[in-house]
Amino acid sequence: MKQKNTTLNIVMVALFTAMTYVATQIIHIPMPGAFVHCGNVMVLLSVLLLGYTKGALAGGLGLALFDVLNGYITEAPYFIVESFVVGAAAWLFFHFIFKEKVDKPADLWKIVVTAIATGCAKLFMTQLKNTIVFMYGGSNFHVAFTAATVKLPASFINVGVTIVLVTILFLPLDKALSKLNLR
Repeated sequence: MKQKNTTLNIVMVALFTAMTYVATQIIHIPMPGAFVHCGNVMVLLSVLLLGYTKGALAGGLGLALFDVLNGYITEAPYFIVESFVVGAAAWLFFHFIFKEKVDKPADLWKIVVTAIATGCAKLFMTQLKNTIVFMYGGSNFHVAFTAATVKLPASFINVGVTIVLVTILFLPLDKALSKLNLR
């Protein structure tokens, strides 16, 4: 039984890694300093449906795979780390505050709140990373922070898209995985 469980976990992480990569690759709209994509939707769904460790790993690997295959190789390690940090915000709200009880449409507000908290963590991580990158390039803190803020519009759009799509997709995916005994 342990072997089947281990194999299933590997398959589920690989599946969600692939779905994160595809969601990032197929739908990405360039903007100044970044691009809008649906990869964050899959990162959050991965954490909510697979659990913190497996979900954050799947999401991080999917985003990193996109970066490696699309010329952003220096960004890949960051997105693995970010997936674990942002995933922790999601897991904290979903697991500890709401006790994972979202089984009917009336409970979808819990997903919205979780997605908003996750979005705030994503915006914080993006601002922090970009500020550090600009400071490493020689800017003082105030200039670096301002320059990093200018790059945030794509992240705000990504957060909004993530909130909407995760709210729509969570219940059907959760029910499908439960019916297949994969959750």
